[in-house]
Amino acid sequence: MDFNITKDLILPEIMLIKPSCFSDNRGIIFTTYRDQDFISLGLPVFRHDKIVISKSRVLRGIHGDHKTYKLVSCVSGSVEQVVVDCRRESKNYKKWTKYNLKSERGDSILIPPGFGNGFLVTSKDPAIYNYKLSYEGKYLDADDQFTYKWNDESIGINWSTSDPILSIRDGGK
Repeated sequence: MDFNITKDLILPEIMLIKPSCFSDNRGIIFTTYRDQDFISLGLPVFRHDKIVISKSRVLRGIHGDHKTYKLVSCVSGSVEQVVVDCRRESKNYKKWTKYNLKSERGDSILIPPGFGNGFLVTSKDPAIYNYKLSYEGKYLDADDQFTYKWNDESIGINWSTSDPILSIRDGGK
C-alpha cells in the first residue's frame, strides 16, 4: 500500500491521505491515487477530475453537495484547506477542520458528501489545486451545490487572512 491514512480528530469522516514518496537529487515522485488501493480500503473510486489555478490570496468555497466525494490536493504551491461539516443532522454541524497542503508533500484530503470544501492560496505564486470527484448519476455543478460565505460567523473559521480575493459567489464584489 502506498498510502498512510489518518482520520481527522475534529471531523472523523475526513481523511488525510499521505502517499509514500521517493526522493533523490532530481526531485520527488509519489502516487496520489490508484483505484485498486482505494477499493481495497473501502474508499470511493473517482471518475471526474477538475484542476483550479488560483492566484495568491484567492479564497474559494465553502461549497459542497450531498452526493459527491472529493479527493483534493495541491499540485503546485500551497493552500490552507478547510472542511466544514454541513450536515444539519450531524452532532458536528458547522464544525470545521484545517490543513496546510503543499505540493511537495503530495497529501490529499478525502471529503465525503455533506461536507463543505474551501481553500485559500497561501503561496506567493499561483497554486494548482486538483479535485477528484466520485458521484452517482449526473455531476452537481455550482447551481446545485450549497455555499456558505467564507466568513460566516456561525461557522467561525480562523483563516490566515482577513482580506482574501473572492468571487461573487463566495462573498466578493
